[in-house]
Amino acid sequence: MGIIQKVYSIIVYRKLNPKEGSYVNYLQQKGIDKICKKVGEEASEVIIAAKNNNRDEIIYETADLWFHTLVLLSESGVTPDDIYQELEKRFKQ
Repeated sequence: MGIIQKVYSIIVYRKLNPKEGSYVNYLQQKGIDKICKKVGEEASEVIIAAKNNNRDEIIYETADLWFHTLVLLSESGVTPDDIYQELEKRFKQ
């Protein structure tokens, strides 16, 4: 299991098994609007990091973006496999 699937599995697990103090549960409880806002914020931070040409910052902020995107996918009933399949369709040779 790759890290994307592992993180996604934890996100789904947290929804089914809430844990006090869990950031994932906090986002899930706040709902899709809060999650979308976080994805937008993180995307902006990736852009700023890229504009600053700061490799470490780009990596850090992209990890945040991917994490919040996985939370969004989970809330929307979309899996990483769904995204992989779409990418495979687009890049078939």
